[in-house]
Amino acid sequence: MARITLRQLLDHAAEHDYGVPAFNINNMEQALAIMVAASELDAPVIIQASRGARQYANDIMLKHMMDALVEIYPEIPICVHQDHGNSPATCFSAMQAGFTSVMMDGSLKEDGKTPADWDYNVNVTKYVTDMAHLGGISVEGEFGVLGSLETGMGEKEDGHGFEGKLSHDQLVTNPDDAVKFVKATKVDALAIAMGTSHGAYKFSRKPDGAILAMNVIEELHRKMPGLHMVMHGSSSVPQDLQDIINAYGGKMPQTWGVPVEEIQRGIKHGVRKINIDTDNRMAITGAIRKVLAEHPAEFDPRKYLKPATEAMTRICRQRLEEFGTAGQASKIKRVFTLAEMAKSYAKGELDPKTA
Repeated sequence: MARITLRQLLDHAAEHDYGVPAFNINNMEQALAIMVAASELDAPVIIQASRGARQYANDIMLKHMMDALVEIYPEIPICVHQDHGNSPATCFSAMQAGFTSVMMDGSLKEDGKTPADWDYNVNVTKYVTDMAHLGGISVEGEFGVLGSLETGMGEKEDGHGFEGKLSHDQLVTNPDDAVKFVKATKVDALAIAMGTSHGAYKFSRKPDGAILAMNVIEELHRKMPGLHMVMHGSSSVPQDLQDIINAYGGKMPQTWGVPVEEIQRGIKHGVRKINIDTDNRMAITGAIRKVLAEHPAEFDPRKYLKPATEAMTRICRQRLEEFGTAGQASKIKRVFTLAEMAKSYAKGELDPKTA
């Protein structure tokens, strides 16, 4: 298999009614943890890097790391995605680095913290989409601003997230406007706002309809059943991972994430990409804390990075099974080249369609 575009992968997911977790990475251990799980379960994967991850690891390192994954796991289709691109320049540099998909997040301005208006979001997203599609590369857009419906506040991730407090209307995607946005920009996937947020501290209690607006997903799916929706900030923040961290010296306050059953509900109504980062960070952190607490004289990084990698693999395996991704890689018989995807875009074969 080769690197696959987000559009082809999500089209396959829609055809076979499953979702694909998009796992964020910063280093080799995280990349290998994801691929071990994917290989064991015959699952396609989305591996994504934020701007912060690209600064941390360097594009050259990330490019060669992705090349290595494709070579080591030739049977697994891998989509390489830019998470939360803040500008056309960020997206274009990701394309140059070999990413097969980019997110142009025009819900915020280029500073990554100021909420943008309709015209800005449409114009910047359409500009990136037009350019990316010429090269066969997929684009994810965002409509609505990610943040907490409990507090009205955002949670920054790698410096990306609004400052201050927003109204309920700004924090919940309007389905009718979302349809107009997709038709105007021709994005391949749309991140929607419905109460999820970045980081571990998403909810002060197990979320219900008042603070996790799953009805937005269901209504948008009725209006545009072919739309591939994306849930950002969708780590479930498992209690057992919180407990492990705190048992070995951590001080995480009690918190709740997005329940897996709500994500599964979303998959039944058009959610195809689910962003997972915090769960994996917690798995790694808990494992490292445990090793260093139990073996305080240890100084060989391999002795704590190996169990940390294994802990992340367990989470990845769990999500691939829960989202129905397991067993789907071998069903993808052929990966279309970027040139082939570009021809399909040029012919209008991949234009968005309403119900």
